[in-house]
Parts: sequence; C-alpha cells; structure tokens
Amino acid sequence: MKAFILLTLLIPLTANTFAQEKNASGETPVIRISNGALKGTISQSGVRAYKGIPFAQPPVGNLRWKEPQPAKNWKGVLKADHFGSNGMQKPVFGDMGFRSSGMSEDCLYLNVWTPAKSAAEKLPVLVYFYGGGYVAGDGSERRYDGEAMATTGIVTLTVNYRLGVFGFLSHPELTKESAHHASGNYGLLDQQAALQWVKDNIAAFGGDPSRVTIAGESAGSISVSAQMASPLSKSLIAGAIGESGAMINPTLAPVTLKKGEENGVAFAGSVKAKSLADLRAMPAAVLLEAASKPGAFSTAATVDGYFLPELPATIFAKGQQANVPLLAGWNSAEVPYQALLREAGPTLVNYKNKLKELYPEQAEEVLKLYPAATDAEVVEAATALASDRFIVYSTWKWLDLHRKTGNKPVYSYIFSQGKPPVTDAMKGVVPGLAGGVKKADAKTAAAAVAPAPAGAPHAFEIEYAMGNLDSNKMYAWTLDDHRVSSYMRDYFSNFIKTGNPNSDALPVWEPIQPDSAAYMNINADSKQKKEVNRARYLFLDKIYAQ
Repeated sequence: MKAFILLTLLIPLTANTFAQEKNASGETPVIRISNGALKGTISQSGVRAYKGIPFAQPPVGNLRWKEPQPAKNWKGVLKADHFGSNGMQKPVFGDMGFRSSGMSEDCLYLNVWTPAKSAAEKLPVLVYFYGGGYVAGDGSERRYDGEAMATTGIVTLTVNYRLGVFGFLSHPELTKESAHHASGNYGLLDQQAALQWVKDNIAAFGGDPSRVTIAGESAGSISVSAQMASPLSKSLIAGAIGESGAMINPTLAPVTLKKGEENGVAFAGSVKAKSLADLRAMPAAVLLEAASKPGAFSTAATVDGYFLPELPATIFAKGQQANVPLLAGWNSAEVPYQALLREAGPTLVNYKNKLKELYPEQAEEVLKLYPAATDAEVVEAATALASDRFIVYSTWKWLDLHRKTGNKPVYSYIFSQGKPPVTDAMKGVVPGLAGGVKKADAKTAAAAVAPAPAGAPHAFEIEYAMGNLDSNKMYAWTLDDHRVSSYMRDYFSNFIKTGNPNSDALPVWEPIQPDSAAYMNINADSKQKKEVNRARYLFLDKIYAQ
C-alpha cells in the first residue's frame, strides 16, 4: 500500500465526526472512517479535500484478478493530502494529465471533496467515474477535480479502478477459483466496492449515503449504465448521470463469459503463460506491454452471471435496473468524419462508396437518414453517422429503455458548444485523440486544414460540467464558455440534489415523455429542442439488435 505519514499522537475521535487540529499552516480537518483516521486539506473556498484514500487492498500478487478486498485498518492518522497511484496504462489519449503519485498496480484509491463543516449535514453525494475506454484514465485528472462541484453543496468523489488486462481479464482458472464462478469484471467490481465504501463511510464527510448519484464520461458513462444494471450496485445509488456512452452494442458491449475466457486463454498463450500462477508471477510492466500490442488483448466486460447476470440492454428491457432518475446525453460531434471515411477525402463519391461498403443492402436508406447531396454536405453527414455508430446510439438506447421500463424521470441532452481557439502558448498544435492536442508535424499540419464540423467533440464537455474550465490552460475560454459551464454545472448539481435539473435561474428542461422526445441543447444559447433524429436511431437499433 502507498506510503503515508503516521502522526505520533492519534487524536481521540468518534466515528462519523470531524475534529480540528491546529498546525503551522492553520486549521486542518481530521476525521475517522471505518479503517482509521484521515487528515485532509482545506482550500481557499472552504472545501475540505481527502485524497488517496484506500478503499480496497492493493490488487497485487495473489490478489491480481480477484474481487477487490476490503481495505485494512491503519494506526495513527493517514495524511490524505495527495493522490494515490494511477492504474497500469499506456499514454493513449492526448487529453489526459494526471496528478497521481505515479503508475502502479496498487491503484485502488478514491478522493473526496466536501463542503460540510460537520458530519451532521447529510449532503447529497456525487461519485464520478473517469473515461478512457477502460484502458486509461485516473481520478486525479484536473478536469474531474471535485472542488468546484463541492462548492455547490455536494460531497464529490472520484474513484480509481483497474484497467485493461488488469481489470478485465477472464480465464477458466479465474472462473474456477471464484466463489461466484465468474471472472473478468474486476474494474467494474472495483467501482462497486467504492460505492459500498461510500455507503459505509460517506456520513463521516457530511454526506448522505441514501443520496448518492453516480456519473461518468465515455467509459465512465458506460460504467454508470453497467452499475445501474448490476444487482450488486443498484441499491447503492439514488440517481445516475451519463456523458456519452452506455454498455450497449456497439459501444464496449460485454461478451459472454465463454468468449471472455477464450480471449483470456489466447492472451495467456501469447505470453507463454501455462497457468494462472504464471500470469500472476509476471511483472505488471511486462503484462502491460504485452497486452498493449495490437490485437493482443480485447478489453471488454463479461456477462459473468454475477456482476452482470445478463446483457445490460436485456436487464433494462426487463425493467430490472436501478429505478432511479437518469440524466444522460452526448456531444454534437463526438468523432470527426475521418472516423468513417478514414483516408478518403470528404467527397460525395467517397461517402456513397463507404455507405455501400458498410450497408450493402441499405445504402440508399442510410443516405436518406444521413443526407448529403454535395461534397460540402459530406462532412456533417459523415460526422453524424460516425458519431452515432461510435457512441450516440448506445446512449440513446439507454435513455429510451430506461424511459420505457423505469418509472423515474429521464432527461436527455446534446452538448453542442464548439471549441474556442487555443491560447497563444499552444499555437502550433493540432487536435489529438479524445479532445486533446499534439504538436503539429508536416502530416498533421496538412490534416489540420481539412474541413472540421462545427460542434463539440468527444470528452469536451467534462470541464464545463464539473466547473473546471480554468484548470485547462489549453484553450482561450470566452465569457460564453463560462456561461455554458455555469449552466451545465448547475443542471448537474440540481439533479444530484433533487433528481431534477431545473431551477428558476435556468432554461426549463423537461423530462422525456412517451409522446414528446425532447432534449436540452447545451450551448451559449441553451434551450430545449424536440428530437428530430429518432429515425436514425431506430434504423441502427435494427442493425445492432441482430
């Protein structure tokens, strides 16, 4: 477990109470949770932060590829003033910057920001899961920082979970040794363990364990849908927010346990591991390197009969999911037209050829749903189709299923605020993966002059929603950007507190109705609009349900 400082004198504390200790830097909060005492920090805004709290034992050695085990108690006071380690991963996304203690298999830590002055306040709670395709990400990223959301009266957490081969390896030997005859969903079980930790401990931070909303973006949003579907988690949450993504085909859909085991056996063979013991004996860095080779390991959850008894879409269709209010949506230009056309230019001929390749029997129908009559119209049409295929459809399906089978309000949005220019210090860069940027070379500089759709790319809404624009020094944020952030953070904050995003200061946002599918268009002129693309989603529904 990560190193921490033990104070020589343990202050007598009772469970679920704050205590105050004076030191040279002023007043610092010390509280007791189930495993021991914590000492955090206080910001200028008055928010108390507790970083790097272990919520499970380090998943190393024989605990690699096991369900997260409860954290062990400690003596003295844990100095929770820095983030724990981020999980094992490669630097695959250009928009990620960590404040962690480094990379390690020992990564099961969470972070709490609370505005509460006492444990008696019973404030609503937000638990946020980071994105990164289940292969990257960390709760220490500045864009997820919980201080700004905490200033609205919410106890806010970010949670680490295992990634890639460390979080999603299934194997017959793992299934055999499991008391639940399941394997593969360790990253999701980490999240569930964190939710159980919240139930057991959040009152100590002034939070209400009965008012926990889970949220996340991309893989984090996909995780929210999975936690809603899982019988292990659904009783631990009171609301859900999803930003781009659900665990529904074709978006990181889970595989059968048999298929997951087959993938695991194939990976073990590729690294010449003859047994589970051999795999557990391999250094983490070696495993990461091997699993990161193209085609070596496919990261996917499994329908394991334990965390996921069935496909999430089936669970939602049966109405067996968590019956809680849901707020979810996507960005207006999730991925660019190049995700569909690849190296081909955005011409009408290339677009039609791609439609014939992808939908040989339905190309004309798709062209009507995603119309383009000239080269100039191809960028918008191809962007829409690429985005729907990537992540929009699955998010829409999630909303549609929960609206049909749940009896709680469902709110839909599209985030459409376009990118502002980069700051002077960032001149000479071009867009990178997942909303990030990279230095331009001859090839990327040429690509940068290609037409780009107006709208918001994947992951670009995070800083707006969490109130963290100023933490991103890459862009020259405008007054409009700050107004949009105020709208979005307030909508989210209201929803976390009441299950309803509305307040007198915001444009009215109605829930989806059976006869009126509307969404909130979030931008500098935020307003509710009627859904006009349902025919697209119903077409894809037939394709992906096959």
